[in-house]
Amino acid sequence: MAKYFPEIRGKIKYEGADSKNPLAFKYYNPRKKVGRKTMEQHLKFAVAYWHTFKGTGADPFGGGVYDRPWDHASSPMEQAENTLDAAFEFISKMGIKYYCFHDRDIAPEGATIKETNKNLKKIINKAEKLQKETGVKLLWGTANLFSHPRYTNGAATNPDPRVFAQAASQVKRAIDATVQLGGTGYVFWGGREGYVSLINTNMKQELDQLAQMLHMAVDYAKRAGFKGKFFIEPKPKEPSTHQYDVDAGTVLGFLTKYDLLDDFALNIEANHATLAGHSFQHDLQVASDAGMLGSLDINRGDPTLGWDTDQFPTDIYDAVWAMYIIQQQGGLKYGGLNFDAKVRRSSFDTVDLFHSHIGGMDTFAKGLLIADKMIKDKALSQPMAERYAGFKRGMGKKIMKNELTLTQLEKMAIEQGEPPMLSGRQEELENILNSYIFG
Repeated sequence: MAKYFPEIRGKIKYEGADSKNPLAFKYYNPRKKVGRKTMEQHLKFAVAYWHTFKGTGADPFGGGVYDRPWDHASSPMEQAENTLDAAFEFISKMGIKYYCFHDRDIAPEGATIKETNKNLKKIINKAEKLQKETGVKLLWGTANLFSHPRYTNGAATNPDPRVFAQAASQVKRAIDATVQLGGTGYVFWGGREGYVSLINTNMKQELDQLAQMLHMAVDYAKRAGFKGKFFIEPKPKEPSTHQYDVDAGTVLGFLTKYDLLDDFALNIEANHATLAGHSFQHDLQVASDAGMLGSLDINRGDPTLGWDTDQFPTDIYDAVWAMYIIQQQGGLKYGGLNFDAKVRRSSFDTVDLFHSHIGGMDTFAKGLLIADKMIKDKALSQPMAERYAGFKRGMGKKIMKNELTLTQLEKMAIEQGEPPMLSGRQEELENILNSYIFG
């Protein structure tokens, strides 16, 4: 395997919180037991192929600035093979067990569908070989149904059935690739599945089309031997004015309406939740409460900017809440923690890719430790249970068991008189949370 990262000798290791080595983990110790599982088992980190290896540093106001050694090639396919070698070298040196990709990240599009499929197959065969050599696994795959000009007006939601057919071909081949590489998930992100203006959009028609594509994918995947889970990743806007997968609640309503709940779960991204006007915690909780939280894109946005900045996750509060919710639901069976994050435009050096992932992994490792202690101590769950205890007994219990009518409740309200005002103790609970974070 070519050495694209000669500055890193061996693997990044855990050295503990007192270490001053910037290329070492301070909190992520893969073999450390947290409850019945190791950190590595709890934290199924996955490298995002598109940002880490295909990112150029481009932003809305300027093109690419990076000069990556794996990009130096005489043809698109040679570049694709170089990139795959670099990816497995990096992932192995980081000690990460999983990766994720879009079909067009990993293999270039050809002049025809047949040529494109041939390119993808060749690269997937090589990826399968590298997986066996390194022990790295595919977490999930997906199809890029938003970058090519043909998808300007959407893919599954495009008004032209010929474009729908092109998208269907891509989804079929991306599912095949995911199955071949043993991925336990397949993601649908509606990059352009939405509208710019309702003046020329039949929204009901487009949603019906999208549902039809998803049903086709489920049917095909079962025949192809896919044993994992399909995920939908909510996002409110950008590039569309309004995307149909706006947030967790909207996606759950869509899946319910179109009878897709059994085959899908949600892949929640931090930056997408904040763009929807929610917190990361909110969308995670909505998905988890519905039994539909399947995977996470761990990143963060910049609240002073209005677009999807996809920064590496270093907010300990976000990490604690994420791990608290994941632990309470018993973990992630099919998904994991995908670094859908990119280094900043000015982070030119390949070593910056290591610093960014180390920081994100340490943040979530610390978040896991804090969340685990909070759960064991019932630091938040006990006050929560006490706050809603009235619905576990007497009148409240009868309300939840549908044993009372409005007329009966009115009579009870008259008899009991004005209820007392009960404090929510928000500030006290915030202090308790901080006490665990501050240690």
